[in-house]
Amino acid sequence: MKTDALEIIQRGSEEILVVDELKEKLKQGRPLRIKAGFDPTAPDLHLGHTVLINKMCQLQALGHEIVFLIGDFTGMIGDPSGKNATRPPLTEQEVHVNAKTYHDQFSKLLDSKKTKLCFNSAWLAKLSITELMKLAASYTVARMLERDDFHKRYHNHQAIALHEFLYPLLQGYDSVVLKTDIELGGSDQKFNLLMGRELQKHFQQPPQVVITMPLLEGLDGIQKMSKSLNNYIGINEPATEMFGKIMSISDKLMWRYFELLSLNKTGWDIKQMQEKTEHGENPRHFKVELALEIVQRFHDKISAQNALEAFERRFKEGATPIDIQAITLHIDAETIAIANLLKQAGLVTSTSEALRAITGGAVKIDAVKIEDKKLMIASGTTHVYQIGKRRFAKVTVL
Repeated sequence: MKTDALEIIQRGSEEILVVDELKEKLKQGRPLRIKAGFDPTAPDLHLGHTVLINKMCQLQALGHEIVFLIGDFTGMIGDPSGKNATRPPLTEQEVHVNAKTYHDQFSKLLDSKKTKLCFNSAWLAKLSITELMKLAASYTVARMLERDDFHKRYHNHQAIALHEFLYPLLQGYDSVVLKTDIELGGSDQKFNLLMGRELQKHFQQPPQVVITMPLLEGLDGIQKMSKSLNNYIGINEPATEMFGKIMSISDKLMWRYFELLSLNKTGWDIKQMQEKTEHGENPRHFKVELALEIVQRFHDKISAQNALEAFERRFKEGATPIDIQAITLHIDAETIAIANLLKQAGLVTSTSEALRAITGGAVKIDAVKIEDKKLMIASGTTHVYQIGKRRFAKVTVL
């Protein structure tokens, strides 16, 4: 076993279950089969997914076999992880439309020639009622209710549909069919990933090692990046839109993005940048570096540079005044609605006026036009808010 291989696998990982088993698998000297599953809940992958895909790239570079599993069957059930209510299942048509684009997108990071693409409908759709009943009999309701989200919903008298219990079972069964050595997933997937270990033992297979990765917060800086929450940056988005979204994140969130997304910056580099901002250097300079790196990764160097120039032009065309008013808003929650922020900052006289301005395309944040009337602004952020050509305010939310 190569010590450096283990170090590479551990780097950035949140938890490995079980490390000793991983060491034993690495000692075997054969390519390990590594699975990561993705539910096609929307047609594009986002930067949150790439935290996981970056780890897959590292393992692929070490010579291991990568299985990129699209949960087209389980996507129609809906993953209940972290949900406080039954999630509406996707239709078969929605799943197929969304899944169609995934191959081209993950190929931007992984070597598609060395990556095995699978759809779990290939085996799950063929399960008979008898086989499904046998699978369901391998786990108990009591064990299911140990799962945090199910436990909370049960004790809060919130509905748990029976089909939701099937999701972790079917995800675990994927590992049985694929004979997975390692399964990767976000930290919120721990219960589902461990289910794979249990079912492999049930089917007399060596249990897979589980590696969880940290969850990347979305643009709001609060909740995890999610397509359903509309707080994400899609890896298939135009370069200028991707650049603008990255520039819109808070300075505090920027360091988290560097940590989980940057392939160019080491931990030492990030620490040095943080120290420079503490001594007065503008964090915007580093945010530009981050935006350039990420846009170049999913587009190219020329597109990244063009996106930067377009972003700078928007600032100049917006004629942002030098003596812009600075305002600090103190809120009692972690976020504030954009309409309320604009009203409290004195840029509009009412939330209705703010909503009309957004609908009319007159509202910009850091020179980027916004269209989402439900946008939530996180505490701890500072941005330049603009309405029309003459109303500006630099607002810090605390």
